[in-house]
Amino acid sequence: MLHYTYLLINFFTIIICFIFSFHPKIKFNRHFGAFLLGSFIVAVVFIIWDAWFTKIGVWWFNDQYLIGIRFLKLPIEEILFFFCIPFACIFTYFCLDKFFKLDWKPLREKVFVMICILLALMIGIYFIDKIYTSITFITTAFSLAVLHFVLKVRWIGKASFVYFLLMPGFLMVNGILTGTGLESPIVNYNPRNFIGIRILTIPIEDTVYGYELILWNIFFFQKFKRKEPVENK
Repeated sequence: MLHYTYLLINFFTIIICFIFSFHPKIKFNRHFGAFLLGSFIVAVVFIIWDAWFTKIGVWWFNDQYLIGIRFLKLPIEEILFFFCIPFACIFTYFCLDKFFKLDWKPLREKVFVMICILLALMIGIYFIDKIYTSITFITTAFSLAVLHFVLKVRWIGKASFVYFLLMPGFLMVNGILTGTGLESPIVNYNPRNFIGIRILTIPIEDTVYGYELILWNIFFFQKFKRKEPVENK
């Protein structure tokens, strides 16, 4: 049964969101195509990043919690992670944005984005010798700059707020992956490659990594969602 642990984590992450996607007041199922296309584009980049870090030993996986199928030397469960976690996050973002007014004022959002960019760059450069820390923080700073100043998106504030609301769920899921409640972690990290600050068992870098993952998923979801046919009411 232990071999299904990571697979079950993915399953329970999405099952409730998937069921409620068909609710007549939500109708998120009408946007499955937009989600899958956008999520696939983002997943390709993150899977390559993941495979590279696995190859050079930044992190590795505990076979006792895996079913044993691999792609690019990554467990199939890890591949599914890049679809399951975004699905739950995009579904939540979609619902909250549909039923509540979460938009930020332009100046407030611009200040927030600039502060985040500066902090991420400072941390990434200061810990340049820690590859997980430096790449995660620097690429997140770059992503925020591109999204806000080049692509002109105006939802980073509310997306950040939703990500904050999802943090308890993130900590629970990622906590299990990093060893909370288990005899040993499913995902192990080389201590030389990150700064060592953890939330319970979770490296602080994971929260930033997840933030960048979700920002790009929202961007492509919004992009392809607009291209879908207008819904009949």
